Amino acid sequence: MTVTGPCNAPDVVDVVALGESMVTFLPSRPGRLADVPSFERGIGGAESNVACGLAAAGHTVRWVSRVGGDGFGDHLVETIGGWGVDVTSVRRDPKRPTGLYFRTAGDRATDAHEVAYYRAGSAASAMSVENLDMAAVRAGRVVHLSGITAALSADCLDLLRALTASRPERPLVSFDVNHRAGLWRDAEGPRVLLDLARGADIVFVGEDEAEEAWGVTGGPAAIREMLPEPSVVVVKQGARGATAFTGVPPAFVPALHVTPVAAVGAGDAFAAGFLSATLRGLPLKDRLRHGHLHAAATLTAPGDLAPPPARDHADRLAALDDTAWGRLRLGPGWTAAAHRAEEEVHTP
Repeated sequence: MTVTGPCNAPDVVDVVALGESMVTFLPSRPGRLADVPSFERGIGGAESNVACGLAAAGHTVRWVSRVGGDGFGDHLVETIGGWGVDVTSVRRDPKRPTGLYFRTAGDRATDAHEVAYYRAGSAASAMSVENLDMAAVRAGRVVHLSGITAALSADCLDLLRALTASRPERPLVSFDVNHRAGLWRDAEGPRVLLDLARGADIVFVGEDEAEEAWGVTGGPAAIREMLPEPSVVVVKQGARGATAFTGVPPAFVPALHVTPVAAVGAGDAFAAGFLSATLRGLPLKDRLRHGHLHAAATLTAPGDLAPPPARDHADRLAALDDTAWGRLRLGPGWTAAAHRAEEEVHTP
């Protein structure tokens, strides 16, 4: 796939990511929320995670959203901007708060965790076609969206429908299904997500969430049959790896062996790595490998965000033969260790 877009726009960027980001409170020690004495502040948000990962990988990225006129909104804008993301199109809402959430140290993908969200009525839940700078949204080679946004409010759903609708010179639309059953107010959520995915150009979906949302049990091929419209469908298969469809045959790349610290944010990092390689015009197999490498960087860090491996280092790892790829073992600090090794090589 060749990525094209409104390249004559004066403020064009590689990627525009639109969606809610929240201030995250991470526990100072394991245990129930009732027992944790203190928390460390961070940020979390599927689309802003992708934006930060892409900016750290050297791409021009804009985050579009709404935050409250409060200190938490300041923190989000300053932190995401600190990753090199353009935040000038983020709108402030003086009447609505910035969303917050608290979580325990466990993986939220298992039962050994607690997550407490305080996002109802947030500034981001009021996003709409009318109150965002839509020219800034569409001035990207790629617009990255998530199914989470569609679940926040009727206005947010209308916004995503407008962005995934077919129109002349539409940017390439990347859509991460991100099915969160608890966010939907009715049983229509799965159908809404399917319709939005069918309007996108690149779709990311987990094999498990496709089964949960749509009842698809036949694996990646069955998911592709359900989504024939997108140019690219990437099916994430957890610890096994990921399969990408652009034509016939599909490409499968096994996941890396990592020593995980936390699983939160790994899917967003995978999307950032895949999109980065897509923007660079790399082959499909390499796009999947870069997705795995970005995910490995986040899996081996405690928060939702982690700097990806340096591009040169990632390119060398992505170029390994299948046997060497399968032998890679990555643990906490592996990206920093690679960076130090690079510095030592180039230091006189």
